[in-house]
Amino acid sequence: MAGQPVSDTDRTRLDKWLWAARFFKHRSAATEAVEGGKVKLNGASAKPARAVKPGDRIDITQAETTVSVLVRGIAEKRGPAEQARLLYEESAESIERRETEGEARRLAATPGAGLHGRPTKRDRRQIERFQRE
Repeated sequence: MAGQPVSDTDRTRLDKWLWAARFFKHRSAATEAVEGGKVKLNGASAKPARAVKPGDRIDITQAETTVSVLVRGIAEKRGPAEQARLLYEESAESIERRETEGEARRLAATPGAGLHGRPTKRDRRQIERFQRE
């Protein structure tokens, strides 16, 4: 692919590709993510209309995870998930990083797990004392 010329049919808009590859539920959400700097094309920020071609690397940040994919195909329309998975290949380090982050989130304590109901009179006095200082 590297030495071959790329025709216009082998290119599409970045936001359209992200939507067709099912990284975002709506094309407008893909556009907002690209404009917000959550998507990098070949390591640099890009605009939603930037052309994507096979061989490009895309880094997508969603919530707390970053996914790095290599574009393998172009789709003009959004199809089934099985077809969408054929449009990209996720890098090995991205898969490993995603799994370790997921495991860390599962093992982390739930925020507020140590709180049980309303504060007691003693707790309230400690809070007031802390706020005065």
